[in-house]
Amino acid sequence: MTKLLHTGDTHLGYRQYHSPARREDFLTAFERVVADAIEADVDAVVHAGDLFDDRQPALSDVMGALSALRTLADAGVPFYGVVGNHESKRDSQWLDLFERMGVATRLGATPEVVGDVALYGLDFVPRSRRERLDYAFDDPPQTVEHTALVTHGLFEPFDHGDWDARRLLRASPVSFDALLLGDDHTARTKRLEDPHEVCLTYCGSTERASASEREDRGYNLVGFEEAVDIRRRGLDTRSFVFLDIELGPGEGTGRVLDRLREHELQDAVVVVTLTGDGERVTPAEVEAEATERGALVARVNDRREREDESGVDVSFANPDRAVEQQIQDLGLSAAARDLDETVRAGDVADSNVADTIESRVRDLADDPDLFAPAETGERAAGEQEASDGETGDGAPEGAAGERERDDSAEQSGGEGTAGATGSPDDEPGPANDEDAGDPATGTEADAGSAGDDGDESQIRLGDYS
Repeated sequence: MTKLLHTGDTHLGYRQYHSPARREDFLTAFERVVADAIEADVDAVVHAGDLFDDRQPALSDVMGALSALRTLADAGVPFYGVVGNHESKRDSQWLDLFERMGVATRLGATPEVVGDVALYGLDFVPRSRRERLDYAFDDPPQTVEHTALVTHGLFEPFDHGDWDARRLLRASPVSFDALLLGDDHTARTKRLEDPHEVCLTYCGSTERASASEREDRGYNLVGFEEAVDIRRRGLDTRSFVFLDIELGPGEGTGRVLDRLREHELQDAVVVVTLTGDGERVTPAEVEAEATERGALVARVNDRREREDESGVDVSFANPDRAVEQQIQDLGLSAAARDLDETVRAGDVADSNVADTIESRVRDLADDPDLFAPAETGERAAGEQEASDGETGDGAPEGAAGERERDDSAEQSGGEGTAGATGSPDDEPGPANDEDAGDPATGTEADAGSAGDDGDESQIRLGDYS
């Protein structure tokens, strides 16, 4: 039997709540995954994207990842990965650097054989490029018994998916036995019978990236024998104390402080969420009490105040995420989101934007359903996927994918969503470094002129990163 450790969404470098300690927590969780992989004697570790939280990680984050990968390599455990939406760059990826150093392999259209499994990879593909994606996976060796695709994105039939996994499976020339997925931060597994029997599984994130991610963090152990066997393994991560308090008439700060005193707060992240009709609560007083009792971080989210607010609460510590959240709240149609993504992705040269958008509108106009407005507001309360919008494994449903690191508990200065409301990292969200289309790959820049019957109109695997 071939045994793989399936992990992803490690988000190294994420300085959650402006806390250096939280940044270190994300690296510590990844190091624990590495240690577990060696102890379990797995045949390989596969990473489903977002190794880093930012396409421009700090040197310390790169060195931390490199140290962990060298530990794996020294133990004889290979590391395979794909590129996620948070770390994707126009030019060479960090995985390419690690591959040149001999500590990782970037998966793609050509299979990598581990035991009796052929592993393929598909980096995150923006919605605007999926229509023209050419699923040119090479045939697997005849000696293998199983095939698996490692990829990053929010897939249907999981909740909050925006890409139908069945469509991918039908388009692929390779009949995959398993899709090992990343982007949804909640671990979930489904089995499809159409177009053929296949196991789809999200491994979840290795650290809580928002207060919506309340279930324990972990990873998957995936066994390939007669069938695909998925087993969940938990990680010992920093404690979060969640206090959901409904205040009755006359109840206010005193009631909240009483509830705080019922819990052990030492070194924990404390998230207080208030509802009800009680008195106004002063967040600073509650947060001060929690930190005095040893909490690493304390945040108060008064949902009663949020319901009354008419302004836009934006932290410019990460403007990319703030913009994504505000766009989500607009309730744009699928077509409008597609066009917005095309413009903001930065893959189209300024001189080609008008032609590209005109071409996309013509394509989208054939399907009136794409112009139906979407629901506004938070996509879910729990992390779908929290990414996962996926409800599986008992995880609360909520924010889909990275985009939903929406942590309303951060209203008082904490972090926001991963790709949503300003989640203040210590570094501003990276400016989009994809300034122009790449004529060599036939990506968005030449979409308006490629035509429908030339190879230039298709994006091949690897061209979108």
